[in-house]
Amino acid sequence: MSEPHNLPSYTKAQLALRNGQDKPQIWVAYLGLIYDVTKSRLWREGKHYEHWAGQDLTDELKDAPHTEKVFDRFTVIGRLVN
Repeated sequence: MSEPHNLPSYTKAQLALRNGQDKPQIWVAYLGLIYDVTKSRLWREGKHYEHWAGQDLTDELKDAPHTEKVFDRFTVIGRLVN
């Protein structure tokens, strides 16, 4: 997975606002990168099965029925910072 350069940085608090409820954007983070999943029908209203948007899903992926390759279909829009 190649990482784009010069990405804007977002805090966990900023990511949390992109949950499909507080703002129209639906974002999730994985391994320090933030992905825009707004257009995915699987993330409507900010929920995908038991996962909520606006969060870092790195630790949750181990329980998913798919691999990290699922993120390849989404646009990286930023980096998650502490």
